[in-house]
Amino acid sequence: MKSSKDNHCPKDAEQRKLTKPVICYPIDSLKAPLMGDYLIARQNLKKIDQIIIPPRDAKCFEVPRAHFFRIYCQNGAQVGDLNLWSNNNLNEKFYSGKTRALYGTHLSTNDRLWSSFPFLRPMATITHDTLDWYGYDKDGGSVHDVIGTRCDPYTEKILSNKEYHFCCHSNLIRALSNYKTISFEQAEKYVHDVLNVFMCTGFTKDTHQYFMKASPVRVGDYIEFFAEIDLVAGLSACPGGDCSSSHSSDEAICHPLRVEIYECPEGDLLNWREPKISDYSGKHNR
Repeated sequence: MKSSKDNHCPKDAEQRKLTKPVICYPIDSLKAPLMGDYLIARQNLKKIDQIIIPPRDAKCFEVPRAHFFRIYCQNGAQVGDLNLWSNNNLNEKFYSGKTRALYGTHLSTNDRLWSSFPFLRPMATITHDTLDWYGYDKDGGSVHDVIGTRCDPYTEKILSNKEYHFCCHSNLIRALSNYKTISFEQAEKYVHDVLNVFMCTGFTKDTHQYFMKASPVRVGDYIEFFAEIDLVAGLSACPGGDCSSSHSSDEAICHPLRVEIYECPEGDLLNWREPKISDYSGKHNR
């Protein structure tokens, strides 16, 4: 938190601080998503499935490659925690840290959700976001963050000495365990840092701590994704509700979330190809 200063500033302290920042991972060379093709495909979508995510719970669902899926605000402002896995290999999962390093702290239309090492390829592309108008507010807050990891019972136990079993981490474990018929212990190894759908977050200007505030999402708002590979998705309706005051408890008012899955005519995606996994040799100087 940088709250203590036990050492004297050197004489050139201000000069050192004046160095210009450099973007760590410039994305100019990244292959751009085919947004024009996606836009055409969006005009001919056919809904093929719908899933309701109960409050303080999670469900998993499959999205075939070259299909779209939307997460809707169903009955009231509600935040969701999203995990993604390759349907062919659960070890290939969403890498929020690298996605954040490429695009920034919050995602929206045109941004892609990248998979973990050693695969590192786009798993999904955000093709529409009804909250894209929000931008960044005066507190530095924005929506759909890849900062927070997910609420979990371990941190809650440390901070409050209370046991709570309906944090998003636990919800996703139960959902994946049930969906793939694996043990809770196996499922927990695959649950990972999330995309916080509809959550409004940022860093405080004084201590730079992670903050949350009431989500601006309203009934009918949605975020839409294009599945670049065959996916299993896990979505938890966070116990924090709109995350305006608390999480990891039963205090907040919570609502269900709705997921809709769509197919589109194959002819609308003539230029699309499934992304390949990283072609790095894997030698690591061996």
